[in-house]
Amino acid sequence: MAEAGTLPASLAASAPHLAGASTWAEDLADWGVQPDAVEGVSRSSGRLLWKGAEGQPEVGLWVCTPGRWRLTLPADEFCHFVAGRAIYRAEGGEVIEVGPGTVVHFPRGWTGECEVLETLRNLYMLA
Repeated sequence: MAEAGTLPASLAASAPHLAGASTWAEDLADWGVQPDAVEGVSRSSGRLLWKGAEGQPEVGLWVCTPGRWRLTLPADEFCHFVAGRAIYRAEGGEVIEVGPGTVVHFPRGWTGECEVLETLRNLYMLA
């Protein structure tokens, strides 16, 4: 049995998995600066677990540093936030605060802003 914090990841398994996703820091790819910045310079990194043959569904781990930017989601996105804090503000004014344990479904076309207050860690699925 592996020691705590060293549980394995296997992206080649019959069911790709990543143990310890709330703290995983190995092999995170640099996904660059968030586009459409309003304030600060948020950098994203992550680990892709699965991507379908035509690009969807896509499942992975996303980590993002503090900052604020505008966004419009091109696909339905299911998010399970496991660390950090952020505020999503819908174009119509609705405010969605997220933190560890928050689950959100953003429908395709959702438009607004994301403000990351503390480095955010999110397990997501785009479909």
